Amino acid sequence: MNGTNLLKIALRALANNKMRGFLTMLGIIIGVASVITMLAIGQGSKKSIQSQISEMGSNMIMIQPGGDMRGGVRQSASSMETLKLTDFESIVNETRYLSAVSPTVNSSGQLIFGANNKPTTVYGVNEAYLDIRRYEVEDGDMFTSQDIATAAKVCVVGKTVVDELFTNGENPVGKVIRFNKIPLRIVGVLKSKGYNSMGMDQDDLILAPYTTIQKRVLAITHIQGINASAIKEEYTDQAIDEITEILRRNHKLRETDEDDFTIRSMEEMSKMMTTTTDLMTVLLAAVAGISLLVGGIGIMNIMYVSVTERTREIGLRMSIGAKGRDILAQFLIESILISVTGGIIGVLFGVGAAFMVNILVHFPVSIQAWTIFLSFAVCTFTGVFFGWYPAQKAAQLDPIEAIRYE
Repeated sequence: MNGTNLLKIALRALANNKMRGFLTMLGIIIGVASVITMLAIGQGSKKSIQSQISEMGSNMIMIQPGGDMRGGVRQSASSMETLKLTDFESIVNETRYLSAVSPTVNSSGQLIFGANNKPTTVYGVNEAYLDIRRYEVEDGDMFTSQDIATAAKVCVVGKTVVDELFTNGENPVGKVIRFNKIPLRIVGVLKSKGYNSMGMDQDDLILAPYTTIQKRVLAITHIQGINASAIKEEYTDQAIDEITEILRRNHKLRETDEDDFTIRSMEEMSKMMTTTTDLMTVLLAAVAGISLLVGGIGIMNIMYVSVTERTREIGLRMSIGAKGRDILAQFLIESILISVTGGIIGVLFGVGAAFMVNILVHFPVSIQAWTIFLSFAVCTFTGVFFGWYPAQKAAQLDPIEAIRYE
């Protein structure tokens, strides 16, 4: 019996039991749709995180003071004063893999303009900080190296600060605001960056010369951190090795001494968050894949029922010359048709559901071709795997016993 005839027989058998065939497909449809939707959400989250980290500066390196033991008590990094301006200068002068370096000091307090006020954080940096953090000045200018040298009372503000202090819509450039009683003249407004992947408002900040914050706000001589940017993301590890060597030499640490500083990179954070997202995607897909398993068991159950109901038909076919492999092929084709048709419908529902999640919930989704092919391949395999045993049982029936079956 040729393949065309077997396909016609399988289609006729399914057409005679439309409702049962559809209900059997339903498990496959739900399973495939769930897998595609879950993978789309997972991949969308991953791409969104990578995009936001890239906006923050994927090649950014952050150097902070390290904790230390004093009298048997481990001190917090924030209370340490191990980073000096000489460390910043050495890194600027001696590294080959960095494109920009900025010292950082910061202070939290209350901003006041007229009758409006808000709590925020002022970051003391230099001009290179904009390149490191991928900020742009939208209105006005960035403060200059001369402002840094003279510890000028100037600042650049983010959009959130502008929106909350200048409620009448006036141009903030040139206006004087007060931070903890220190007057600061606004020389520029930063272009908005919105919230990052950790839910932090990247526009709620003020940038001022680090010398101004050191001398006029905090009254300190050390720096609280150093931010740097590698030439390219692939040079991050070499840059970290250089920085480590310079700081250990400057701090006169012996080979047996632990670092009194910590170095973190956005590449490291990106890998960690990507790994977490991938794990969540796999878990979501695994949960959705249970529906495919249930759908496969449904196919096996229905095929068993079909073999039992059509025992006499099978006996008649075999008595007029149909071989066991023909009967096997017929029932396998029926099983595969159910799973493949359910897979196609499931793909359409899954893609539609993913777009609906994006439109209604505004959750990032990313539908990739491999997820559709994978889901389709799995449902086809499910049809073969779960349809094989009932088909094999049908092929092994004794023709005479089958004809006598009531």
